[in-house]
Amino acid sequence: MQTPVATINPSPARRVVSFGIILSLGLILLYISFATPPASPFWRIFLLGLGLGAIFLAEKLRRASALNIQMTEDRIIDSSGREICKIADVVGIDRGTFAFKPSNGFLIKTRAPQPRVWAPGLWWRMGRRIGVGGITPAGEAKFMAELIALRIAGRNDQA
Repeated sequence: MQTPVATINPSPARRVVSFGIILSLGLILLYISFATPPASPFWRIFLLGLGLGAIFLAEKLRRASALNIQMTEDRIIDSSGREICKIADVVGIDRGTFAFKPSNGFLIKTRAPQPRVWAPGLWWRMGRRIGVGGITPAGEAKFMAELIALRIAGRNDQA
């Protein structure tokens, strides 16, 4: 395994707050569906589904945010070893204020589409776009984004 050049670790405070808010939402929706059930059975099932969905999402966020993102010489991975993308496949990076990116993060554009993946609060991948950030500190994400941009610029200068 290669040594990481840069690492993005989720912020512990943001991790706890985001998990707590989503879990609270799910529990409140379940409470409402049982304590004061709506007249229509459709709305009760709807509230139950939303409540269970929010609890499922909270658990998914808790598991995903236990990981970190690492950039090695040739790829970006999470700490479980799942590959996010290869550095050679990256064609652009967007850190702009109005970019469609996670908060405190950046957007990576790759050459070819890849399978959809979502690690809530940490990163997502849809087609040719990869969003990194969410509950991550802005400084660590900016450092990794700058390193990726330097690699892209160096590769373009060689070509």
